[in-house]
Amino acid sequence: MKHRQISQLSKESSQNSGPLDRRSGPCVCILGGSSEDRPSLPTSSQGSQGDSLFQRLLWHLREKWKLLGLFEINSEHEHYELLCMIKAGLRDAIQVSVDHLSRQPLKEEDYASVMTQPHEGFELTTMAGPVFAHFRRFLGLEEKDYQNSLSSSHCFLQFISNSKSKANFFLTNDKRFFLKTQEKWEIQFLLSKLALYIHHLHEYPHSLLVKFLGIHSIKVAREKKKYFIIMQSIFYPDNRITERYDIKGCRVSRWTEPLPEDSHIITVLKDLNFEGHTISLGSQRNWFIKQMELDTTFLRNLNVLDYSLLVAFQKLHLDEKQPNKNIMSRIAKSVHGAWGEASSVPSDRLSRYVKKSTISSLRRSKAYNLAAHNCRLLPDVLNALHTLDGPEHRYFIGIIDFFTVYNLRKRIEFLWKSLLHPGGSFSTVNPTRYASRLCQWVETHTV
Repeated sequence: MKHRQISQLSKESSQNSGPLDRRSGPCVCILGGSSEDRPSLPTSSQGSQGDSLFQRLLWHLREKWKLLGLFEINSEHEHYELLCMIKAGLRDAIQVSVDHLSRQPLKEEDYASVMTQPHEGFELTTMAGPVFAHFRRFLGLEEKDYQNSLSSSHCFLQFISNSKSKANFFLTNDKRFFLKTQEKWEIQFLLSKLALYIHHLHEYPHSLLVKFLGIHSIKVAREKKKYFIIMQSIFYPDNRITERYDIKGCRVSRWTEPLPEDSHIITVLKDLNFEGHTISLGSQRNWFIKQMELDTTFLRNLNVLDYSLLVAFQKLHLDEKQPNKNIMSRIAKSVHGAWGEASSVPSDRLSRYVKKSTISSLRRSKAYNLAAHNCRLLPDVLNALHTLDGPEHRYFIGIIDFFTVYNLRKRIEFLWKSLLHPGGSFSTVNPTRYASRLCQWVETHTV
């Protein structure tokens, strides 16, 4: 096991980073859709001697981009071997934090920590490992649960979306955690802002910002180094979700052609698709607007733009509409959410736990005022920080993809788009305008 400082990362050759290699292999759709949902190989491509190799390659490329949804990464999948290595590497990396669990306050050197573990045929590097172990504990996430999910013997899933992103998205089999490939500069940016990100989440523990849980890279023999992050899935659990939206608060290029209602393929809709819809939150509307202001102010101060507000709809069952249901559990989750203490308390001890521990918590809250930190009464669900219940619907809400810095290139892009779309509402605007516009969208579309 090798340790070095993060500053050394910037000295590595940029030739060591690159996108995931694309080996050939079929994707197997696991959504239960019929063959009509997936393109079939045309007769002209099934060995016709008149077809050139170039034509076949073009056809396969075109058809691949038609695929949307979740696909099982089985032994024939192009990324199967790579993800087997990632599983093994993550299992050992997380075991280090299991074996050396520290409850000491974070130190400056923890943010610069780099741990490289050699394996047969590859090396996996963990960056700022102590920071993320501390943060996972802050969220109430048990290290063993995290390890078991990421290193499960069950297949990972690949999510292919209608996004313009060149990144690859992988999902653990239980759909709790996303692995997303990143460019080296994106990793460096996140690491440079990690202390600010952690501070913001401590200040506002019910923040809607996506929860980053780990930063890693993998170097396979004779291949380029690949960087990836691990984050919580905002749309978890997803088994009853009916609609998904990616919102940027603008209109240009913000329409996705909806699929037929009986289609089993997952698609994420955009701003223009949302017209005519509202997010009905009732008494939680003010909290939502306030938290959006807090989170977008943080992102504005990072000088970033082009992030998205993810929104998903789920119809509430009758028993889920009872506001006082599991109230003791909800109080414990909400009061202790900032310290990650109550997530594993057995239900038969919960009432006694809440009565006993809330006294000390309220004493602490004199210094940590819950209202000042915009805390709310969390629902008693698996993904409480990104779940808001309205009168009729449950909403899964979170902010993602805040890596785009408003630099010279983006300023030029703004000028160019201003000429192309005079008076139009497009994504590339300065961070102050971007933040206020997204908050305005939330105010307009919530009741």
